[in-house]
Amino acid sequence: MATLHTGDISLHVQRLRPSKGRAPIGTALLLHGLFTDSLASYYFTLAPALAAVGFDVVMYDHRGHGRSDRPLSGYHLDAFITDLDDVISHLGISGPVHLVGNSYGGTVAFGYAVRRPERTSSLLVIESEPATEAWARKMRCLFPRITTELCEDEARALSEITSHYDPRTARLAKSAARLARETTILQDIPASTVLTEAQIQSVSCPVLAVYGGDGDLVAQAPRLNALLSDCRTTIVPGHEHSVLIEAPKLLRALAVSWLCGTGTGTHGSLETEDS
Repeated sequence: MATLHTGDISLHVQRLRPSKGRAPIGTALLLHGLFTDSLASYYFTLAPALAAVGFDVVMYDHRGHGRSDRPLSGYHLDAFITDLDDVISHLGISGPVHLVGNSYGGTVAFGYAVRRPERTSSLLVIESEPATEAWARKMRCLFPRITTELCEDEARALSEITSHYDPRTARLAKSAARLARETTILQDIPASTVLTEAQIQSVSCPVLAVYGGDGDLVAQAPRLNALLSDCRTTIVPGHEHSVLIEAPKLLRALAVSWLCGTGTGTHGSLETEDS
């Protein structure tokens, strides 16, 4: 465990390296989602498998999440992209990186690929989409519900979560309620600067987008295929937004196949076993 001080904020960072004496085949930087997520979700899904095949794996808690600082304001998308840039710079990572983003983490990854194309080797985004005007409208509709459910009736919401889920989920929900109640995140993210269609089309690195077949975001698949010059999409039937947690074996196989393929200049078969 390490705390990285960027000058603006302190971020909790974890790093899994390949076995001793083995040179890494690349750097995989894993970005988690919002509110009830943290870097811990990758510890039980993708991170160990990627380190085992030779990647230098870097994870960190987004600002306001996990063990990173929770400033009162400063939660626009650009701030999250700058945090990613700072992590890469402060760790002295040389060469382009493979970005893996779940949910909002994928939105951050898309933004970074637009800002820093020379530092982005590939994108693997899970249940995610780039920040467009349509995305911002969706956030403006969704976030008032979070205000109601987590802030205005927090006791009832936490009671229901505690009775239906494990203690860890209840702790994450309590932390998410504090983040929503005590910071400007609910106002900042919907007001973020969005990408133009031309900016999205400028992403030239290989992209793999994974969607749960029963989720709302699966409609993004044909749009990304049309916009991006080097994009593949994979649909996981029977899953919604939590596909990373619900189908970890399948996602591990996809991630290893994809990152190893992009690291050697080929995409591989992307065949997976059932979850």
